[in-house]
Parts: sequence; C-alpha cells; structure tokens
Amino acid sequence: MANPFRLAFFCLSFIFAHINDYLFSLLLEIRFVGKYVCYKNYILAYTINYKRFENMTKPTIANWIALICLGIIWGGSFMGAKLALISFGPMTVALLRVSLASMVLLIITIASGRKFPKFSTPTDRRIWLHITLMGLLTNSIPFSLLNWGQLYVSSGFAGVTMAVVPLLVLPLSHFILKSNEMVPRKIFGFIIGFIGIIVLIGPTQLIINTGASLEPLARIACIVAALCYGLGSINTRLCPPVSIMAYSTGGLIIGAILLAPVALFIEGIPQWPETTALVGTIYLGLFPTALATILLVSIINSAGPAFMSMVNYQVPLWAIAFGVFFLSEEVPTSFIAALGLIMIGLAISQSKAKQKTSL
Repeated sequence: MANPFRLAFFCLSFIFAHINDYLFSLLLEIRFVGKYVCYKNYILAYTINYKRFENMTKPTIANWIALICLGIIWGGSFMGAKLALISFGPMTVALLRVSLASMVLLIITIASGRKFPKFSTPTDRRIWLHITLMGLLTNSIPFSLLNWGQLYVSSGFAGVTMAVVPLLVLPLSHFILKSNEMVPRKIFGFIIGFIGIIVLIGPTQLIINTGASLEPLARIACIVAALCYGLGSINTRLCPPVSIMAYSTGGLIIGAILLAPVALFIEGIPQWPETTALVGTIYLGLFPTALATILLVSIINSAGPAFMSMVNYQVPLWAIAFGVFFLSEEVPTSFIAALGLIMIGLAISQSKAKQKTSL
C-alpha cells in the first residue's frame, strides 16, 4: 500500500508546480502603464514607486534558482528552530537569531555604501517608526511566538501556518490600506482559506482541551505569528521609499534591542548549549535571516516583488519535507487538508481582477 504522506506530498507538489506555472504566465503579461500595474487590459494594482519596477525584465534562470533556494532556506528555518530549542529558550533563540543576522547585514550594508535614513526630517522619522514596527512585527514577536509554539507542535505545522500570511493580508489590506476592495471573489477565497485555518488549529482540541496540554495554545501562537507577518507586510507598504537592505537591517537591529531585555528577564543568561542547538542557532541567524534578506533584495531588484511573492507557496512544503525526513515528524491528514484549503483559497482570491480600464 502506498505511503499516505508520500502520496499527499506528491499531490501538493503537483499543485504547487501548476500554481507556479499559472503565476508565471500572469507575470509575463504584467506591465506598467503610468502608476498602474496592469494585466492585459485589466488594472491589478497601483503603486506610488512604479518607476522602480517598470523596466523589470522577465525572470532569468538565476532568478528562479534564487527563488527556490530562498524557499528551501526559509522552509528549513523551522527545523533549525527545533534544534536550537534543545538548549535555548524560545525568546533567547529569537534574540540570538536577530542579533547574529543584524551584525552580518550591518557589515554588508555599510560595506556596500547603503545609508540608513537620518532623523532630520518628518519623513526620516516616519521611516524609523516603520522600521521599528518592522522589527517588532516581522522579527521579535513572530520569532518568539513560533519558537514557543514549536515546543509543543511540529516544525511542519509551524511551516504550514506560513501559508496563512498572504491570506490574512487580504482583509488587512482592505481595512488598513483602503485600496484592496474585498470583492465577492476575494471574500469567497478568504472564507475557504479561513476554513483551512480552522482545520489547521483543530477546533475539537480547543473545545475538549482540559488545560493539561499547551498544544492548542501553541497552534494559535503560530497563527498569531502569521498575523504579525501580515501586519508587517502592510507596515512595509505604508513606509516611505527607503533602501530595502537598510530597512531590513534596521528592523533586525531594533528587534534585537527590544528583545534583549525581555529575553534576559524572562529566560536569564543561557548556559553553554549542546552542539546541535548551537548549529541550529547559527543556521537561523546566517541563512533564513541574513542570507535570505540578501536573496530577497536581489530577487526584488532583478525580477520584481510579484515574482518574489511566489516563494510563499514553497515554504510550507519544504518545512514539511525537512520535518519528516530529518526530524522523523508525522504529518496528520488534517495538516494536508488544511494546507490544500488555504492554497485553494489563495488561488481563488488572487485570481485575475475583472475590472476593465480604458487605457
């Protein structure tokens, strides 16, 4: 009899490949007309900083390789966190991760001649406010929540929750940015994806939980971490123009500064770790945080943010694969069903817009 996990993983990989093909076909048709981002004769979105991306070329083989590498690196971060938690507390792992990454990126940022914004103008101060929020919403808080959650849930589960991020961005964009109307198509897709979130959390466990197990709370913590990433995405969209590298590095530095006293107060000074935990911690700082930021900047600058967004479909699959093959984790059927519902919801909600334009 065929292994159910391998069959499910093959099906998801097949779906992922077709989603990538579909998105790439859309990507080739995207063009900039003034401040509008258009697909054929439809308006998809509009951007203030359109000139930055209007001369983008078609993604190259190098772009695709970088995108796949980024998906693998981010997918492996959940396994790295699981290893680091052998010796360190959740907040300490988050602190060490952002501290190591911020030091590496600070050196690269300075060496490359990129400059951080000053504090001399209201715009500069506004940028630093967004950088501070970025440090909290995409570094300190979600890293800590995911690490704590992984004390009680598998790394594969934590990885699957990352598929929720683009789904949560839909209502956040509607209510915060006021520029992304929740048309029936998007509402229907969001409802299907939200059902997937409910399946992922496991409502039965929440109802019958006696308090003896913290797993239901850990599952919710991972979803809240995904919500933080969604809010961080909105925060980035609202930020005035700034170097992506300086923005990311500044967020890591501030995240480390804000996290340090809290981690030391709650978990104290860590003891010397086991080798496995040390390797996991170094991996987290160097690869899915520092190197991933460099790859992210490179992909956005060469192929554009639309191409970059396709990495979201890879991360859950790689996280599940690493958890199963290296940590011997089991993958319940509910995880696969939840991921499938979330992906279907995303595909429906992100299908092409139907609003015509007279361009």
